[in-house]
Amino acid sequence: MTVTTSSVFSTAFRLTSYVFLRVIPSPIAQALAASFYLGYLLSSFLSRPVKRSANPIYAVVFSLRSHSRRIQHLNAFINTIIALGVLEFVATPFLDHASDLIFMRTGAIYPDSAKIIVRYPHNDSTESVHLVWRETTADDDSHPWNKGPSFSLNPERDWVDTVTLKGLWPNTSYEYALSVSNNTLLSYPNSPLSFKTFPDSRLPGGTHLKFMSTSCILPNFPYTPSQSRVIKGFDIMNDFISRTESHPRFLLLLGDFIYADVPVFIGNSKEAYRRMYRRVYSSPSFRNIYERFPIFNIYDDHEVINNYVGEGNGSVVPYASATDAYQIYNADANYAANKKAHDYHYTFRYGDIEFFVMDTRKYRSSQSTAPEERTMLGDEQLGELYDWLSRVNSTATFKFIVSSVPFTSLWGHDAQTDSWAGFPHEKAQLLEILHTVPNVYILSGDRHEFAAVEFNGKNPNSHIIREFSTSPLSMFDIPFIRTLSMKSNATGVMTTKYVQSHENGTETSLKDVVEVPRERVLRYIPRGNHKWSTIDVDTRDRDRPILTLEVVVDGKTQYHNEFVGTPVKIQASTALGAFVSHGMKDIFHRIGMQPSRWF
Repeated sequence: MTVTTSSVFSTAFRLTSYVFLRVIPSPIAQALAASFYLGYLLSSFLSRPVKRSANPIYAVVFSLRSHSRRIQHLNAFINTIIALGVLEFVATPFLDHASDLIFMRTGAIYPDSAKIIVRYPHNDSTESVHLVWRETTADDDSHPWNKGPSFSLNPERDWVDTVTLKGLWPNTSYEYALSVSNNTLLSYPNSPLSFKTFPDSRLPGGTHLKFMSTSCILPNFPYTPSQSRVIKGFDIMNDFISRTESHPRFLLLLGDFIYADVPVFIGNSKEAYRRMYRRVYSSPSFRNIYERFPIFNIYDDHEVINNYVGEGNGSVVPYASATDAYQIYNADANYAANKKAHDYHYTFRYGDIEFFVMDTRKYRSSQSTAPEERTMLGDEQLGELYDWLSRVNSTATFKFIVSSVPFTSLWGHDAQTDSWAGFPHEKAQLLEILHTVPNVYILSGDRHEFAAVEFNGKNPNSHIIREFSTSPLSMFDIPFIRTLSMKSNATGVMTTKYVQSHENGTETSLKDVVEVPRERVLRYIPRGNHKWSTIDVDTRDRDRPILTLEVVVDGKTQYHNEFVGTPVKIQASTALGAFVSHGMKDIFHRIGMQPSRWF
């Protein structure tokens, strides 16, 4: 076997290229691959003829020098193909402008309205594009089209606009399409699209909701040649949903919707960030999902730059350019921020289930701030969260708090500064409040692993808090390093209930208070490039509300668990809708009335 300098460089180039394209697209692997390829070219040009030829198979596998010109040419061809793959992967975010992208999707859903976002580039400024919509029923598709709001489409906003369709009935199916001023429907694949409004939260009877949660999306990773717009996680998700009987009502995307700095930083301009969003929306994989049901978003660091810290300054570069694109493509279609413009946290409700979606980037303090003064959310957002918790304590059965980064402190490495672990005082204060509220669940992403974590309080009356952290949907997993601890050193208590039987046939219900870790892992799944969680919530039995969690990894269910919640006595509604049958809507229609709601 003849080992030469060129064969060493060649083998090292192939290994580092594989790591960069298929394992972790790190800047280090990219730089090493480029260096090794350059070394291979130079050493091949300067190398002398070898005295002995290696076995042809070994010569190709290990890039060994050979007397055979065919083997030398084959090795050069293989390395050139690999180098072109690296070049395609790196250059595509710059070259794929997707400027001709046309899309529409459903955003925030209410009982009586819905947000629709559209991108429709055109050169005729006089052509007005508006929405048309109608109600759909299983036994009647003859409802006429109603003219909806017009879109303000202009190049200043990258030909994107979001409108609100109002005057809808709760828990009712609708479809919509695009039309021009002469009421001609515009051609659009899969048009019309459909959605179903949320139920009236004031109606009695409990709620059944199924939704999904995940984060972290990089097109064409792991890399496949000439598949630059494919997002395999969405393809797997679409196939999986098609095989199930009950479909989710919406998808929560918890950050890293784009990777502005992977494989290389795209630049600080507004156009650079907009280009990244267009690339994701132009993916046929994602189109199959966002045309199927609503998407709700929150951003994390890679929509700006790795481990971004905002410190409340919204004018800094690259935050201003990054949030310009996020605002246009995702935030406008979300639920409205609670207080002021360009705040991105929001709340929404489905029946007796409440959600608070946090912005963990804009207001977070740097780690140079004293630990007791650090804030993840900022005073105003934290105050809103406390107000929300006070309000939903007795008005919602299940409460979901959505955080782009993990709440648990069990992850190590950079999670000790980038996640809630780096904000110990604010986290401790928030946990103290959360333990007083029943049925609180935290949803997070970011770590490219799955973990279900349980938080226990300091006293027997504390409610258990659970976190489901799920990612990535399409990105690298963690193949070599494990940084998640299985439990914390700090301890809390848990109350366990059991029944004691007596000889006379009677039974006694007893309780035990046991010492447990304050934080402990219920299930850990580190591997898998494509993960999401499906959460099924059923509160129709008020005495036994249930949350069922299903974790899907690479298209297969890897974890399934049922959590029985604490019964919550919901405050009785005084709304007229609590006493009006849903069938009254048909009566109104028959007599020519079109009321948008009954409350």
